[in-house]
Amino acid sequence: MFSSILKFQKYGQQVAETANYIGQGFAVTLDHSNRLPITVQYPYEKNYPGERFRGRIHFEFDKCIACEVCVRVCPINLPVVDWIFCKDVRKKKLKAYSIDFGVCIFCGNCIEYCPTNCLSMTEEYELSSYDRHELNYDQTSLGRIPLPSSGDISIGFVLTPKNPFVLAKDSRINKT
Repeated sequence: MFSSILKFQKYGQQVAETANYIGQGFAVTLDHSNRLPITVQYPYEKNYPGERFRGRIHFEFDKCIACEVCVRVCPINLPVVDWIFCKDVRKKKLKAYSIDFGVCIFCGNCIEYCPTNCLSMTEEYELSSYDRHELNYDQTSLGRIPLPSSGDISIGFVLTPKNPFVLAKDSRINKT
């Protein structure tokens, strides 16, 4: 008799625990139903990349001294540096420089360790193509100055403020 009362008491505690968990789930659901949607319609709206975003690598041919530090620090030995040795000035002269972005892991080691700062990261992240050979950039493609993210007027940028009321206030201002 006493054991059946203990079993019934234990069952009651389990039912109360389960009801508590279901209540917590409903609370989360109700909390999310009051939030604004954060979906971005990508081709027409873009988020601003972060301050330390690692995009396409920009290369300045005139600053490079062909020291090959970028190749040595790269985890996959990716940058291809072709150079010739000029005997009259006893220095290396850069002939060609290329990076295959189909293989690059965008770790940033080449930029960090470059002694002349001829490499830098840009905000450009739309590097997809149908042919993987188009992702092999030479010094001409790498030297192309990237457009700033905010430069395209046909694209609406999405601001993600911390306070959702800021977005509502801004939208009222733009409508009037």
